[in-house]
Amino acid sequence: MMGAHKGEGPVLDGRGLRIGIVQARFNQGITDALAAACRHELRALGVADADVVLEQVPGALEVPLALQAMAESGRFDALVALGCVIRGETYHFELVCNESAAGITRVGLDHHIPIANAILTTENLSQAVARQDEKARDAARVAVEMAALLRRYPAD
Repeated sequence: MMGAHKGEGPVLDGRGLRIGIVQARFNQGITDALAAACRHELRALGVADADVVLEQVPGALEVPLALQAMAESGRFDALVALGCVIRGETYHFELVCNESAAGITRVGLDHHIPIANAILTTENLSQAVARQDEKARDAARVAVEMAALLRRYPAD
C-alpha cells in the first residue's frame, strides 16, 4: 500500500515468554516458511527456543481448536496462528477465511490470551510467497508485544 506505515511500537523483549504456534499444513511450502520466519523473529526478540512449542494441524479450519487446547493448558503467554488459504474457484475460500479468523478471535477473547493471526488469505501463490516472511515476523512481534501488555493487566 502506498504510504502505509505500521507505526512505531515499543522496544520488545521476549525473554521469559512462552509462545505456542499452530501451523496449518495445507499449502505447506508457505506455512513452513511462515513457521521458520516466525521462530527466527521470536529468537531475535529473546524468546528461548525451549519456550516455543509448535503444533501442526491439517488446515486453517483446525487452527482454532488447537489454539483453544493450548490456551486452556495455561502454559503460554501468547499464541500464533499460521496458515495459508489461496482463493479457488468456489465460495469455500470465504468460508475458510471467515470461520478460521472468527474462531481465532473467539479463542483469544474467551481465554484472555493474545493470538497473532498470520493466516495468509491471498488470491494466488505469488501473493502468498511475497507476504510469508513479513507476516510471520509481524506475528512474532505482535505476540511478544501483546503478551507484555497483558502482563500489565492480569485477569482475576
